Amino acid sequence: MTASSRAHSFNAAADQYAASRPSYPPALFTSVEQFTSRSLAGSRVADVGAGTGIATALLRAHGADVIGVEPGDAMAAQFHTALPDVPIVRGDGNALPLADASLDLITYAQSWQWTDTARSVPEALRVLRPGGSLAIWWNTTAFDVPWIREQHQRIACHCGVKPTSRERPDDSDAIRLAGLSGLRVARRQVRWSRTVSLDMHLANIGSRSAFLVLAEEDKRAFLREERGRLREMFPNEEVEEAYVVDLLVASRP
Repeated sequence: MTASSRAHSFNAAADQYAASRPSYPPALFTSVEQFTSRSLAGSRVADVGAGTGIATALLRAHGADVIGVEPGDAMAAQFHTALPDVPIVRGDGNALPLADASLDLITYAQSWQWTDTARSVPEALRVLRPGGSLAIWWNTTAFDVPWIREQHQRIACHCGVKPTSRERPDDSDAIRLAGLSGLRVARRQVRWSRTVSLDMHLANIGSRSAFLVLAEEDKRAFLREERGRLREMFPNEEVEEAYVVDLLVASRP
């Protein structure tokens, strides 16, 4: 299964993605402001790979003048439903449909991995103003929580992908960004959690790209078994999900 197929698989589950995917903690946006030395309020921002607008809505709530960039039809439709007054344009990070030197900040929430850095970094440099920044982040697995680590391994095995044992990105991502672009790179990890129903937890699993490309029966079989395991751990069917947001901010002179 190609990376492109996985990237576009979200369109088949846009409703599920919007309803079940986790948000981001306030401390993340405080860190972005600290690393960029700029308030989000009044900043011109593009949220690339915006999906259904989860990060975009939070950027707007912090006062940013934000635009979404999203390649997927169904994801863009969900974005427009959730944020009807926020502009969204079709495109991706490898060829941003944005003017030169027009932005203070470009953000990638859960979406940088779908880009070709040999193209997306120069595109970011083209679009950013002097002193502008590129912020990349992921909600990553809290591997120190045993049941979450074990579930991560089961999902990876079922989906035929290699399980990881670390947060993402690692230091090489920061070095590569700096080396490609000459940018100043800072990194921070922010831990947070949310409590959701068992149904929402399973829907979140089912909205992941490696899972979406599986055959329907394969998905249903795994989720049936996982529901049984989790009911034993969480008999009230309320699941506390723990995350570590991994943030990289690269700022240009």
